Amino acid sequence: MPEASTADLNACADLVRRGDPDRFLAAMAAPVAARRVLFPLYAMNVEVSRAPWVTQEAIIAEMRLQWWRDALEEIAKGGAVRRHEVVSPLAAVLPAAQAQGLDDYVAVRQWDIYRDPFEDEAEFDRYIDQSAGGLMWAGAAALGEAEERVARDLGYAAGIANWLRAVPELETRGRVPLIDGTPKGVQALAEKALDRLSDARARRKDVSPAARPALLAGWEAGTILKQARRDPARVAQATLGQSDARKRLALMARAASGRW
Repeated sequence: MPEASTADLNACADLVRRGDPDRFLAAMAAPVAARRVLFPLYAMNVEVSRAPWVTQEAIIAEMRLQWWRDALEEIAKGGAVRRHEVVSPLAAVLPAAQAQGLDDYVAVRQWDIYRDPFEDEAEFDRYIDQSAGGLMWAGAAALGEAEERVARDLGYAAGIANWLRAVPELETRGRVPLIDGTPKGVQALAEKALDRLSDARARRKDVSPAARPALLAGWEAGTILKQARRDPARVAQATLGQSDARKRLALMARAASGRW
């Protein structure tokens, strides 16, 4: 794989800093070598996440997602890759298997383009697993040895935590983000995600030290999910989460201990 340029890596880091501050903090808490992997991956996530929302024209949004699917296919094939400030450094660090696997991660974002609700719980779970779970697994696998199920379980928990925080904004944009938005439904969803978080943490040994920095991105999941389970009204009130100071302290503690 070719080396990523410093300019491209800096551009990726700045994109993540502006577009995804929490993942930026998680990446900055990782060793320098890991950042060379995480910043391009998280920058891609910013770009892919934005694609369905930057236009009202569904066909243009579809084309933007297809652009990323094509770029990932180029990386997976191992040949020439388009020149782009995110794609180029991503090609330098992303194994072919992970690039191929991320096709589902992009494709599932088609839900964001339209206003149809999820058909059922299975479709909702697939959306979270392929988006948040797929991103977590790609990062861990690109850094070192890791059990896929562990990364995906943590990714699911973090994905649900972030999704619950996004519910008010999604509803403002005309989406129906939850299968059951009642207090009991929110509590059940938070409980399910906490179970998967617990399963992931019970198998920490199945993630090598080299791969652990990718899992730091889920450091807030437990706190947010417990808040939603205890007081589901906080979802609609958009009050889930911690202060910046408490959030940073929690991240520092997890980064120092390696116990994501």
